[in-house]
Amino acid sequence: MEEQSSNESPEGQRKTATGGAGDRLENLFSKQQGLRAGWRLLIYVVIFLALWVSFSYVLVQIFHPQRDIFSPGFQLAAESASFAAALVAAWVMAIIEERSLEWFGLPARGAFGKLFWQGGLFGLAEIVALVGTIAAFRGYSFGGLALHGAGILRWALFWGGFFLVVGFFEEFFFRGYTLYTLAEGVGFWPAAVVLSVCFGAVHWRNVGENWTGVAGVVLVGLFWSFTLKRTGSLWFAVGMHAAFDFGETFLFSVPDSGMVFPGHLSNATLQGPSWLTGGLPGPEASLIDFAILLLFFALFHRWYPARETAAAGVLRSVA
Repeated sequence: MEEQSSNESPEGQRKTATGGAGDRLENLFSKQQGLRAGWRLLIYVVIFLALWVSFSYVLVQIFHPQRDIFSPGFQLAAESASFAAALVAAWVMAIIEERSLEWFGLPARGAFGKLFWQGGLFGLAEIVALVGTIAAFRGYSFGGLALHGAGILRWALFWGGFFLVVGFFEEFFFRGYTLYTLAEGVGFWPAAVVLSVCFGAVHWRNVGENWTGVAGVVLVGLFWSFTLKRTGSLWFAVGMHAAFDFGETFLFSVPDSGMVFPGHLSNATLQGPSWLTGGLPGPEASLIDFAILLLFFALFHRWYPARETAAAGVLRSVA
């Protein structure tokens, strides 16, 4: 019997070799729970890009935007289309993976609830403390009003809505499905670091941005990842993101990631060393903002201590 088993036929050996190669190929793409995280993430990005390109083409045909000319309607529509592309792509993946879309950080039960408004207060507190400190060192001047009458309300409403959409898109795209899926493969914090670096790299394209500003974007991305891990929700991050950008661009009328937009409240100016004012990128590149964000980490850790379980799917996968 031992001699017969050791003298396996060539055909049997070929089947064994083929089976081994097939198993290795299957393991490359999938595991016991289904398709591997890396391939799922790739599919999501491909779907997002296909939708984003399609939506962008339609918007260009409708608005006919001109280079270097700010079009409020086009910018708002473009950000909305980007968020729609990210959300629809996640919805498709949720169907494929047989999950609820709410797993990816925006549960409907928390929509515009306590966490959202707490985040909004954090965002306003950050920009007020930041610009206030810069002003205390004579680095900021509010200047005269740039808007008057109904223009103030009109632009306030526009920027409020615009930055809310920006908050939804950037938080969901960088810390929604992408963070959930990548965290399943490599762990929460390695995934959060990678995606926060990507978040910063995207801002590097902005005119006037520099490495200090990008580092600030990476740090705030890590803080928003931390709030997701502690609350199981992106609602806090969305509220804080929108409120900070609104305060920076409209209320205090200073550069936002190196960009100065029309429709700001005043003719504000920044003067002084870059470590104080942030230089061309604006106050978010100030070393003072880094200190404020580190303080926020400590405060949030105290107010939202780590839990063994969390509601959001992104935490279920990496607990």
